[in-house]
Amino acid sequence: MNMSETLEANASTESKKKRLKADLVVIGAGAGGLSAAAGCAMLGLKVVLYEKGEMGGDCLNYGCVPSKALIAAAKQAQAFREADKFGLTSADPGVDWKRVQAHVKEAIATIEPNDSQERFEGLGVTVIREEAHFVTENVVASASTQVEGKRIIIATGSRAFVPPIDGLEDTPYLINETLFDVEELPEHLIILGGGPIGIEMAQAFKRLGSKVTVIERARAMERADEEHAAIAVEELRKEGVEILERTTATATSQTGSGVRVETKTADGEVDAVTGSHLLVATGRVPVIESLALEAGGVDFDRHGVKTKPNLRSVSNGRVWALGDAAGRGQFTHLAGWHASVFVRNALFKSAARADSLPTPAVTYTSPEVAQVGITEKQAREEHGEKVRVSHFEFKENDRAIAEKDTIGGAKIVTLKNGTVLGVSVVGEGAGDIIQLASVAMSNGLKIRALTNFISPYPTRAEILKRAASKWYEPLVFGKKGKFMVKFLKNF
Repeated sequence: MNMSETLEANASTESKKKRLKADLVVIGAGAGGLSAAAGCAMLGLKVVLYEKGEMGGDCLNYGCVPSKALIAAAKQAQAFREADKFGLTSADPGVDWKRVQAHVKEAIATIEPNDSQERFEGLGVTVIREEAHFVTENVVASASTQVEGKRIIIATGSRAFVPPIDGLEDTPYLINETLFDVEELPEHLIILGGGPIGIEMAQAFKRLGSKVTVIERARAMERADEEHAAIAVEELRKEGVEILERTTATATSQTGSGVRVETKTADGEVDAVTGSHLLVATGRVPVIESLALEAGGVDFDRHGVKTKPNLRSVSNGRVWALGDAAGRGQFTHLAGWHASVFVRNALFKSAARADSLPTPAVTYTSPEVAQVGITEKQAREEHGEKVRVSHFEFKENDRAIAEKDTIGGAKIVTLKNGTVLGVSVVGEGAGDIIQLASVAMSNGLKIRALTNFISPYPTRAEILKRAASKWYEPLVFGKKGKFMVKFLKNF
């Protein structure tokens, strides 16, 4: 077929497509896309939603939900081993991998209806389960349908980044999309990457009975507070996870019984690790390559769609990007916030910004590591001597003592005037505790607000109030405080 015939064939195919008009076209049925689609449909707009894969996106099917279900199973297994500290008989748990997988699938299936095609069609959304791409600046098409949209949302999420390591293309490896379906529990799981995904899965699989080695080119959990990350990493090592920091994977190969990874340390030492399975957890990249963004006049780079602070495309005012595709962070909860920013701006004409609130992050290890705002190191680099840091440890928290789990503590980083720059918590329940700090920081409250409430006793969350109260100790119990009391007692 020559060029002319090809163009005629393409034109014929396009002419046969069903043509629609919509107030909003959403590409991607993950957290951001679904939230925006639901909100707009409930407000009476005509919405068309494209999704080429599973409804619910990566988080429901391959990420947040299955990983947390697996972590929960692993935590129960660990409880058997640690029972003796409560006067119970410890034991090595029997792990039935197939039943663990069934538990993971059950968690997905239970949540799935909330993200289902049936639910969204019930809201009035037209759902098209096909891959979509731009035709013009305001037209999106798939194999069967072409839609002209007043507004278009790109919410296509991200996928695992596979690094250019020698031999990796020819080596069997897992990513988050395939990890939970592995037929047998890995005998020795090698993990490339010591970020949240790699570290969480390292501990989970070790607790379920696998030998685990993590290879990280920098330090493990590098984005977390350095002091608190070190506490979590040390606990994983105590449980038997081998973590090779400042070590680069230089080559991989398949062996008769598994895989081999050649390594090189920052000091130049060369070694190799052999195992049964290899998990690549070296970060994520936005899924935008099949969208024909050039045809839509949408500027982008390797981080995602280039957007203004309100998430609108810098080059096409009809287009918005949410979640991982916007290149502003890779969290499900951030994608949900992005949907809120879109609705406020596009429909209610407000001036909401994507970066107007601090984004909390949690690594769901035991102990958990939670962070909102900047770390102590970042604060000192930016503000120098203006920084004050207040700590309180779980070893002084009565609930933690009663539960025999006193690992970790809270750290509040402020300016000398009490402005909260960041908060980090490491310990059991850190992801829930950090939300108190998120509320304070999101509403512009200073550290005093974290002292000015009644915390139920005994709770772990009380640790933030105690850390905030310690910030005031030099003022209340120092020379000025003593002088004030001495002066006032005369009246």
